[in-house]
Amino acid sequence: MRDHFIERLIDLALDEDLGSAGDVTTEALVPAAAHGKAELWAKEELVLSGLSVFAQVFKRLDPSVELDFDLGDGDKTLKKQRVAKLEGPLRALLAGERTALNLVQRLSGIATMTSKAVGVIGSVRGTKLRILDTRKTTPGLRGLSKAAVRHGGGTNHRIGLFDGVLIKDNHIAAVGGSVKEALKRAKENAPRLVKIEVEVTSLAQLEEAIESGADIVMLDNMTDAQIVEAVQVADGRCELEVSGGITLERLPALAKFGVDYVSMGALTHSARAMDLSLEIMTPREHSRPRLRVR
Repeated sequence: MRDHFIERLIDLALDEDLGSAGDVTTEALVPAAAHGKAELWAKEELVLSGLSVFAQVFKRLDPSVELDFDLGDGDKTLKKQRVAKLEGPLRALLAGERTALNLVQRLSGIATMTSKAVGVIGSVRGTKLRILDTRKTTPGLRGLSKAAVRHGGGTNHRIGLFDGVLIKDNHIAAVGGSVKEALKRAKENAPRLVKIEVEVTSLAQLEEAIESGADIVMLDNMTDAQIVEAVQVADGRCELEVSGGITLERLPALAKFGVDYVSMGALTHSARAMDLSLEIMTPREHSRPRLRVR
């Protein structure tokens, strides 16, 4: 994700929280010169993502804040494991706490859910199936969410509308309802090196898509029985992606059917926020080592 996108995201999130008056609670309680320490802790087993943007939130508030990470993006934590130490102006640590946690909790949730899905696939011997994400992301979090999928071991589908041709049902409707016509126009007008994917909802559309030269065909909301038949119809003439209503429970069966990809919108739109917390250390705690659980 390009740096200026992240900076804009952080600025918007901080503006949302601090408004024009700032952190009125902290400023009423904590002197401007006060210095403090804090620790980021994982309260449950999870896969980390978003540590860089977590750090940037505090750096945006005060560049003098220092962070030392015990773990990195993509690492798995234990329950009750320290992730990072922070030190700097106490006002900055307190003001950035919620914004930074919102981001790292959300992104770690995506990475953790992706890791579970990849683990289910990995338990099926000989499968070629890969887990893809979708564009069903929280606005403004697209790049970070896609990175979180990678941290969880998944594979990115297209990032946006600009980097891949995916002909969906509404595109087909817009050209008169013909898969063949939609593919014809795509081949005539799309960039030459970009693969062309088309979404189908029936085996008849699948055959039409293959005969019209689709590189990838997305089987949308098909039953397991339909998917098995679709693999037989395609017979290796194109790559197949399964989408729609995909759950962890369905993955073992899909991994055995011979399709190439399964795309899961749930990875980015339904992953829960993971339990991480920022703990400000009291002056007495500064002087003694804290138990580090591994």
